[in-house]
Amino acid sequence: MKKLFVGNLAWTVTADDLRAFFAQFGTVVDAVVLMDRMTGRSRGFGFVEMETEDQAKAALEANGKDLKGRNMNVNMAKPQENR
Repeated sequence: MKKLFVGNLAWTVTADDLRAFFAQFGTVVDAVVLMDRMTGRSRGFGFVEMETEDQAKAALEANGKDLKGRNMNVNMAKPQENR
């Protein structure tokens, strides 16, 4: 699994912020911050996909690190369940 769940994000964090932060662990393939459809405001979490599984495992070190004033929760992403 190369995809990470990143929670407890500050409202001002953008996908570019995530991409820049996680670049220290390797090549970031994709980064997204989920937005609320009604308000257009961040929902406080997102996903980062790394190029390799080893880079994703290394990026788990970011768990508890500060990004724009909040300590992020970083875990391996779980596959989305069917609704």
